[in-house]
Amino acid sequence: MFKEYKEYDALGLSELLQKKEVSAKELLEEAIFLTETLDPLINAVPQKHFELAMAQAETNLKGPFFGVPFLLKDLHSSLEGTITSDGSRSSAKNVADFTDTLTQRCLDSGLVIFGKTNSPEFGLTVTTEPVLFGPTRNPWNLNHSAGGSSGGAAAAVAAGIIPMAQATDGGGSIRIPASCCGLVGLKPTRARTPKGPKVFEGWAGQSIAHCVSISVRDSALLLDATSGPEIGSPYHAPYQKDSFLSSLEKDPKNLKIAYIVPESISIDAEVKDVMTKTISLLESLGHSVESKSIDLPTDEIMTTIAAVISSSLANKIDEMEKQIGKNLDNTMLENVTLQMQKNGKEVLAKDYIQAVKTNHKIGYEVEKMFLDYDILLSPVLAKPPVEIGNIDLNTTDFADYAEKLSTYTPFTGIFNQSGHPSISLPLYRTPKNLPVGTMLTASFGNESLLFGLARQLEVAEPWEAAIKEMRTQIG
Repeated sequence: MFKEYKEYDALGLSELLQKKEVSAKELLEEAIFLTETLDPLINAVPQKHFELAMAQAETNLKGPFFGVPFLLKDLHSSLEGTITSDGSRSSAKNVADFTDTLTQRCLDSGLVIFGKTNSPEFGLTVTTEPVLFGPTRNPWNLNHSAGGSSGGAAAAVAAGIIPMAQATDGGGSIRIPASCCGLVGLKPTRARTPKGPKVFEGWAGQSIAHCVSISVRDSALLLDATSGPEIGSPYHAPYQKDSFLSSLEKDPKNLKIAYIVPESISIDAEVKDVMTKTISLLESLGHSVESKSIDLPTDEIMTTIAAVISSSLANKIDEMEKQIGKNLDNTMLENVTLQMQKNGKEVLAKDYIQAVKTNHKIGYEVEKMFLDYDILLSPVLAKPPVEIGNIDLNTTDFADYAEKLSTYTPFTGIFNQSGHPSISLPLYRTPKNLPVGTMLTASFGNESLLFGLARQLEVAEPWEAAIKEMRTQIG
């Protein structure tokens, strides 16, 4: 086997392939070996397409990532002839009869897709513990959650099975698992990447796909390869003149950064310590950081999120029930999912329209902050990664579930509502060696600034050694 496999990011593997120092088949064999070795520990890859991938690896691959092993998320992604379960017993046997636009762009970039990663049911929560497949465990500590909803993707990358994996983010589902697993996780600007051709918008535009990765440059290059409108796009992100990868060469100077954590939000002491270190690091690089209140109506925001997600879910389940000719119950759906479906049925058309208008208002208020600041700074999560079982989508105690969810993840969802690009970086860890992500957010359409700053921080406070040490401990 290619023993040095884990030492490379995706672009590094691609460079080896170009030099013919290794073959696509050899890389895939190593990824499959690591899946079979490590996945029993972390439970990250429930859908395996080994034979399909091997056939792909033996073709004339092209593109910037040609021959690099890759995993899709087992949520919404469609690769013809393979199952996408959406993490739900109700969809466990759904075989795609087409390949979606984003997946095709991944294939066109040369990525070799050999499976799909674990997701909570319909991507509805911030841990990855579906009844269908069981919990995905955090490679840094197997008793802790890998985050969600892209928890399987983050665990697979952190463990070293692959250097980069597809992830999606409708309320934090790229940034949260990136934070939990010590990875780079960018949520792009609204509509930067495609969702079609069957569905062009998720959760009123709040949901978008990209990846979790070991390096900043992999995230930038994949966005170059996959971004841009598709046929039928109702709208798209602002045009990007230069490549995202080239933005890593631009060392940002004297940025004005707003630290936007309200005093009303309770933050764990270890998270506060990480933010203090982050602010010191930013200031040492010549940037200025000042505290700034963000004046948005919290209750209205929560009502808006609930209206959009629950009504979208109710619509999805209604379509499924019509297709199979019967109602779905707890034998097929988890309890919080059923409660959200019930709530969604009670959302009136006027309520949904008001929710969309509120999201647009939030976008306006957030964008106004960039008249005075270049970057917004906050933690990704209010606590380090929670233990497995702490947040349970199958609970019947809905009030307890809502309380745990809101106190754990108060920071990410607003930028799904506003549509702004936002990234989690793995700069620091707790004394118990659990990762805690730092979140940076830029103006609408300005991923380039995020990538430039992220690369600057990656050089100043590299995370490669910590990941390597963790991987050595788990095998």
